Amino acid sequence: MLNLLGDFIGELRAAGIPVSMSEHVDAARAVGVINLGDRSLLRATLGATLVKDGDHLSVFHTAFDVYFSIRSWESAEALLGELDVDQGESDGAAGAAGPGQSRGQGGAGSSLSAQELSELLFRALLDGDVNAMRLGANEAVSRYAGMEPGRPVGGTYYLYRTLRNLELEALEQRLLAGTLGENPDELAQRLAHDDVTARIEQLKAEIEREIRERLVDDRGSEALAKSVRKPLPEDLDVMHANREEMAQLERALRPLSRKLAVRLARRRRRRRRGPVDLRHTVRRSLSTGGVPLDLRFKPPRPAKPEIFVIADVSGSVASFARFTLHLVHAISSQFSKVRSFVFVDGLDEVTRLFDGVEDPADAVARINAEADVIAFDGHSDYGRAFTTFHDHYAKDLTKRSTVLILGDARNNYHEAHAEVLADLHYRAKAVYWLNPEPTSYWNSGDSIVSQYAPYCDRVIECRTLRQLEAFVGELA
Repeated sequence: MLNLLGDFIGELRAAGIPVSMSEHVDAARAVGVINLGDRSLLRATLGATLVKDGDHLSVFHTAFDVYFSIRSWESAEALLGELDVDQGESDGAAGAAGPGQSRGQGGAGSSLSAQELSELLFRALLDGDVNAMRLGANEAVSRYAGMEPGRPVGGTYYLYRTLRNLELEALEQRLLAGTLGENPDELAQRLAHDDVTARIEQLKAEIEREIRERLVDDRGSEALAKSVRKPLPEDLDVMHANREEMAQLERALRPLSRKLAVRLARRRRRRRRGPVDLRHTVRRSLSTGGVPLDLRFKPPRPAKPEIFVIADVSGSVASFARFTLHLVHAISSQFSKVRSFVFVDGLDEVTRLFDGVEDPADAVARINAEADVIAFDGHSDYGRAFTTFHDHYAKDLTKRSTVLILGDARNNYHEAHAEVLADLHYRAKAVYWLNPEPTSYWNSGDSIVSQYAPYCDRVIECRTLRQLEAFVGELA
C-alpha cells in the first residue's frame, strides 16, 4: 500500500500539485489508521492530507481514480448482486450474465438489450440510485464503446462513442417530464432542469470512470495516468483555453492576485537596511581611530516602480492581455503608478477604466467595448502602435519607469519601426516583452520578435498564470 501511495503522490507532483515530504508522511500515517475497505473514506483522507487548493481537486480525483481503481474494492459480481433490475425481466437478464460478461470489453458482453439499458438508466437517474447508475454505465460501455485490449485509443474516443449511442437528449427530456408536475411555474421548471442536468452529468462521470477503469486494467496505472493527466488552472495555456478552462482561470486569478500582493508587501517590509550611510559610519569610527568597524546604514526607502503596460488586444492574444492587465492592476498598490494602453492598429490609454474600480475584471470587460484601438484595417500593427505611444507618451517615461509589452509580435507584415522601441528603451528603466506563444513559434510567419528583442531587457515566454505570477513577482 505504501508503494502504491508513493506512486500516487509522484503522479500528483508530476501534474503540478505541490506535495511536501511532511504531507507524504501525514498521508501514510492517516492511511494506516483508516479502514482501507472504504474507498470513499480513503479518497477523503488523501484529499485532506495532500490537497491544499480547491482548484486542484479535479486533478486529484482523476489521479485517484487511476491509481485506486474501484475494481480493487468491489467486484462486478458484488455490484450486480446488490441491484434489483426492473421487475423480474431485468433480474433474469442480470442473472444470465456471467462474471466474465458483466465487465466485457465489447458489445457482445452486454447482458441487457438496448431498451432494457435505457429503462435501467432512466430509473437510476429518476431515483438517484448510484449503484444502478454504475451498472448502467458498465452495460453502456460494454455495448457501445467497442473497447479492444491493446488498442492505442484515448478514453475520450470511447466516451464519445458511448454517449452518442445513449441518446442522452431524449433521456433528459423524459426525466424532465417525469420530474415536473402539472402546470409547473417558471421557477419549478428551472429547478427541475438544473436537477436533471446535474444527474445527466453524474451519469457521464460514471461512464468516464468505467472507461478509465478498463483502460487501467489494460495499460496499467502509470501509463494511463500520463495520458489522462490534466493541467492545473495555473498551468493552462491561456491562448488555447476553452470556455470551461477560461472559467477556471478566472476563478484562479483573484486568489492569485491577493496572494501575490501580500507576498510582495511582506518582501518589501523585510528590506530593513538601505545603502551605507558614509557620514554616520565615519563618525562612529572615531572611537576606533578612524577604522570603520561599525557600518551605519540609511533608512530603507524601497522605490516602487512605475509600470507602463502596452497590450495587443487583437484575436486570441486578447485573452492573455486581459489576464495580465487584471493581475497588474489587482496588485497596483505595489507600484507607484500603473498606466495601461491597448492597441490593434490604433492605440488608446485605458487607465481611466481602472480608476475607482474595485474589481479590475470589471474594467477589463469594458476594454473591448470602449477602447478606441482600430485605426485602419483592424489587424495588429506593432510599429504604428509604438509610434503612436512614442509621439504622445514617451515624454512621461523616466528612469523609474518599466515598460511592459504584451503580445505575440505578429505584425501582419507592416513596418516594424524598431527604432521607436529603441528610444523607449533608452528613456525607461527597463523594457520587458511577454510573449504568449511558445518560443518555437517566434520569428515564424509574420512574427518579428528578433527585430524588437535587442531593445528589450528580456523577452519572456509567458503562456500560463504560473509564468505570469513568477514574472510579476520579480517585477515588483
